[in-house]
Amino acid sequence: MTVPTAGHSTESLTTWLAERIALYLKREPADIDPDVPLAEYGLDSVAALSLCGDIEDDFDLVMEPTIAWDYPTVRALVGHLVEELAADTAQGGGA
Repeated sequence: MTVPTAGHSTESLTTWLAERIALYLKREPADIDPDVPLAEYGLDSVAALSLCGDIEDDFDLVMEPTIAWDYPTVRALVGHLVEELAADTAQGGGA
């Protein structure tokens, strides 16, 4: 499924998130299942806060620091990012 959100698709966001999470967890991106809760991989609060910062920096969005717990899987987090990016684009923003 491709969603026009300032040039980001669901697939590209899933890949980006898996790569970032894999980096923090010292795993391969292919090992990150989009439906497995991030906590099951051992994502801690420091890594979650860093991930939040990465999202803010790379996509020019303001995220709550609890995002990894509010959207506990890659798939859930991507869904939220798609909504946020679409809303940002609709308001004339965009990355």
